[in-house]
Amino acid sequence: MEWTPENIEELFELNLHELGEVADSINRRNGNTVTFVVNRHINYTNICVSRCPLCAFYRDVGDSDAYFMRVEEVLEKVAEAVKMGATELHIVGALNPEMSIEYFEAIFGLIKSKFPHVIIKALTATEIHSLSHAGRMSVEEVLSRLQDAGLQAMPGGGAEILDDDIRAVICPKKLKADEWLQIMEIAHSIGLKSNATMLFGHIERSKHRALHLYKLWQLQEKTGGFVSFIPILFYPENTELNALGLVEEKTNPVDVLKTIAVSRIVLHNFDSIRAYWVALGENLAQVALNYGANDLDGTLMEERITHAAGAKTPLMLSTNKVLSIINGANKIPAERDTFYNILKVYSQVT
Repeated sequence: MEWTPENIEELFELNLHELGEVADSINRRNGNTVTFVVNRHINYTNICVSRCPLCAFYRDVGDSDAYFMRVEEVLEKVAEAVKMGATELHIVGALNPEMSIEYFEAIFGLIKSKFPHVIIKALTATEIHSLSHAGRMSVEEVLSRLQDAGLQAMPGGGAEILDDDIRAVICPKKLKADEWLQIMEIAHSIGLKSNATMLFGHIERSKHRALHLYKLWQLQEKTGGFVSFIPILFYPENTELNALGLVEEKTNPVDVLKTIAVSRIVLHNFDSIRAYWVALGENLAQVALNYGANDLDGTLMEERITHAAGAKTPLMLSTNKVLSIINGANKIPAERDTFYNILKVYSQVT
């Protein structure tokens, strides 16, 4: 189907359960499987010059809880993760003026020399944009150097809402919507696969979500480089948006499920729509597995960014807990790698 922002927006007006049935039927074409990955989040710094009103994670230089991990500290966390069976490292941080491309080249190179089989998924388009400006290099040069050092995929963060009027309020110092899309297109052109995200439930409306989904669908039609889409529920606690009275509480479960279902229907050219349990909570994530989500993300191990904004979910889930959630949704669990190659299919418990 040829999508437009207008006909995508109309989907948000439909009945939730009808949307859910359509979305789930799309997933069932490829079986009744829900995937997950054994991974670790490593947030290497929280010092950020962007200071986005949407964010509760950032700190200024000199704050008592500000940090910037040494290369050796990152490698210690990598070793712990690999020992626990991780196949993926999700490495993201903040726009710290002290970071350099050489810092990441050192980290990626050491990871690949010590743990060649673990997949490095690292650095959002926002971080790549910052490295490009700081090093006076093109985006392609930054990505190529990091790829040579061991970068294999990119997370989808920094997309927020791909509308510059909304971005002017929630993340005014970040790159523009078109810049985020351009960086992803360049990454895809040199063989780097990526995810895409959408942060929803703040000041945006359905028309902005529709535009966001349209732009992702359109780029995927062109490059085929996106692997997974992750709708991320916004937590207002501890953010400037909350302090200013712009967002008082997170959106309701019906809105969450409808957004996930619409995402699955529109982004039929994405392999996966994720139920990001860190933000949704285990129960709502489980329900989402029948409303268009076909992936539960992973074990995560020590995610900090959403938790800083008030998420009360665990810092990690065991594989057994992940299996329990998927089985509880009457789906078949399957462990995957970053690129959705299936590593192991588990029996469905009835």
